[in-house]
Amino acid sequence: MIFQKGAFGIFSGEPIVSFLPIILIGIVFGLAMDYQVFLVSRMREAHVHGADAHESVVDGFRHGARVVTAAACIMISVFAAFMLQGQQFIVSMGFALAAAVFFDAFLVRMTLIPAAMFLMGEKAWWLPKWLDKILPAVDVEGEKLQAISGDSSQHTPKHAAHEEAPDPV
Repeated sequence: MIFQKGAFGIFSGEPIVSFLPIILIGIVFGLAMDYQVFLVSRMREAHVHGADAHESVVDGFRHGARVVTAAACIMISVFAAFMLQGQQFIVSMGFALAAAVFFDAFLVRMTLIPAAMFLMGEKAWWLPKWLDKILPAVDVEGEKLQAISGDSSQHTPKHAAHEEAPDPV
């Protein structure tokens, strides 16, 4: 409404370009999924390593919130800079993107999602048995490989085992 009808004598009213909402939804959805991955992947990692549901949410939020805050502040600054342009289309796009990133990052991803996961407890990590069977067990950190090879602290790399100290000259 601000850009379509004009606001406070600062902006002159102009029609909104028809594809603007589609572009905005695509960009904001992509950024929202990035923020979600930053937060929830760390929560999942803590849960897999043995923390209970409440501890994993707190730990994941403690480590992931800094990344999401920094990324959101950068994106809000970039999109707000669009508002300094003279073209009404770019100004409205910058305002909408900056407002959407602020709302999504700070209210949805860093307030509602962790609160909902904390309240749900262990149920937040529940999967139906049929889905758990067909999903691949991804081991990004390589813990299963370490378990197969034995104690990882005793393991020396192949190149380190064959190195000898240089002869003193």
